Amino acid sequence: MVEELTNTIKSHREAANLTQMELAARMGVSRKTVNTVENGVFAPSVVIALKFAHALEVSVEELFQLQIS
Repeated sequence: MVEELTNTIKSHREAANLTQMELAARMGVSRKTVNTVENGVFAPSVVIALKFAHALEVSVEELFQLQIS
């Protein structure tokens, strides 16, 4: 069984008309953190996932999905 964490951060960020830098500022993290999570380079901690959800005004479940195959 293979598990993969996917996300819809980029589409939510673009819908909010935010750059990665602007989102990072809202979250209190670096732009690199936003970039690496958005591009699936690493899975965020629970705290960072909650910060994404709060900054984008959506639920964590709307941003992150666990794909199992």
